[in-house]
Amino acid sequence: MDSGFAPTPAPPYYAVIFTSKQTDQDRGYEVTAKQMFELAEKQPGYLGAETVREGHALGITVSYWKDEASIRNWKRHADHLVAQHTGSRNGTSITN
Repeated sequence: MDSGFAPTPAPPYYAVIFTSKQTDQDRGYEVTAKQMFELAEKQPGYLGAETVREGHALGITVSYWKDEASIRNWKRHADHLVAQHTGSRNGTSITN
């Protein structure tokens, strides 16, 4: 049975907490979020993620990474940068 928790190894590892708040002007957030999860899963050092959303408003995602270098590489990934910029421009407030 799926517990909903990311299958992380024994520590040490790193967590990145991402919060977002969708607005009435949100355009395509769910599609982009799915694409980013699929892309993150292919990144070196990615260990898993857990995410929750309150309806279409507040969302919190915790992603787990092997090391800080893996996090930096993900943060600089070109498609991820575009998604961050597009989300901010389309009415999604993002904190990372």
